[in-house]
Amino acid sequence: MDAVVIAGGIPNPEDPLYTYLKGDAKALVDVAGKPMAQWVLDALSESKRVKNVILVGLSPKNALICSKPLYYLTNQGRMLSNIVAGINKSVELDKKSKYVLIVSSDIPALKAHMVDWLVDTAMETQDDLYYGICMKDVMEARFPGSNRTYTKLKDMEVCGADVNLTHVRMATEHLDTWEDLLGARKSPLKQASKLGLGLLFSLFTRQLTIEDAVRRISERIGIKGRAIIWPYAEAAMDVDKPHQLELLRAELGKSQRKAAAKTKTLAKKMATKKPASPKKKAVVSKPARLKSQPKHK
Repeated sequence: MDAVVIAGGIPNPEDPLYTYLKGDAKALVDVAGKPMAQWVLDALSESKRVKNVILVGLSPKNALICSKPLYYLTNQGRMLSNIVAGINKSVELDKKSKYVLIVSSDIPALKAHMVDWLVDTAMETQDDLYYGICMKDVMEARFPGSNRTYTKLKDMEVCGADVNLTHVRMATEHLDTWEDLLGARKSPLKQASKLGLGLLFSLFTRQLTIEDAVRRISERIGIKGRAIIWPYAEAAMDVDKPHQLELLRAELGKSQRKAAAKTKTLAKKMATKKPASPKKKAVVSKPARLKSQPKHK
């Protein structure tokens, strides 16, 4: 399965992250010694389920690396246009392509086994769109103080994950609706209002369960959708504000130091290990030659 990485965002002067970038792409902000997008590419590189990676919004001059075939597409100007361009590139690479991963470039804590988990979980069914969510208690346990925005449903509070999976036909269907929803992605109430007053009222009064929400939204748009509840908060831990950036810098910097210390300890242990004594060859004694017996006269 191909992965489309969306990396076209450039913060404007009103954006809280502008002072960190000043006109450069958000995906290139430094996180523990690497561009933020490189962390995402590392996870996709190690994934067993990812075939090609399509990076939208950056270029080869940014010197990012990936062990999977990496294809660059220029920024199309809008998020939906970037997603559609990425999906179309996947179909161009393989006419039989059916599903594509849509991955944000601002989730540097993502790991390969999490990507594989999503693909395996989603492919248990054949739906049009798989939308990832993470429950509040999972997020707060893993990243306390992250200050994510949560949608309050009847049965749980959730935030959106930034790794999703879609059928390739979604690149040609319902594009006006997707444009509206993506434009209001930071506000669940605004998204609900785009889908009708009934849904907005149910959400506002916390009458919706997650199953109700998926069913009503799917019927409203005319697709078959499925919510994927992530057990990994890393897929929903994106970088929108300075404190979230600093949180992940500290988190990933710590993990790098631990990995380096472990490698150093292992190398030291191997260097001080006494070489095994060479085995002595066993000496096989030759049988004594028998003297010839004297002849009897």
